[in-house]
Amino acid sequence: MSAVLVMIVFPGLLALAAAWDLASYTIPNRLSLALAVAFLAFVALCGVALPAFGTHLAAGAVALAVGFCLFAAGFIGGGDAKLFAAASLWFGFTDLFAYALVSAVFGGVLTLSILMARRVPLPAGLRGQQWLVRLHDRRSGIPYGVALAAGALFMLPQAEIFRWVNHV
Repeated sequence: MSAVLVMIVFPGLLALAAAWDLASYTIPNRLSLALAVAFLAFVALCGVALPAFGTHLAAGAVALAVGFCLFAAGFIGGGDAKLFAAASLWFGFTDLFAYALVSAVFGGVLTLSILMARRVPLPAGLRGQQWLVRLHDRRSGIPYGVALAAGALFMLPQAEIFRWVNHV
């Protein structure tokens, strides 16, 4: 069951958060909460030692603080901050910096791609898709949840939690 959580539930919730952010520029709190609850279930099933569990909780708290600083500065949305914290629970301090760095790279590529796409008129056949119209609008932000999910999915095979599954 722990393998299902780390290889299906975690990536599935991340993909859902990314799709939701792309379509609506929001990430529901229930998705971040589901990631956190799934992590708790994963820890229980893997029999993670209390000190390791504590470092993962601390990493999530640090990520939440950093995320809200970025939110307060206007760089990301509140849902993005909460998604970053929930995903960081899974990565812990062992993989937190790498996760943040990879997500930032994906975020840069996403941002540049969207900004370049916004310089070209949206084809007439796509103007009926409200999520594309919103994404193409120069006054809109960037759905950074997409980058956070991509960074997490990229990091997953190298992450400590992936190794924990193999020890159960």
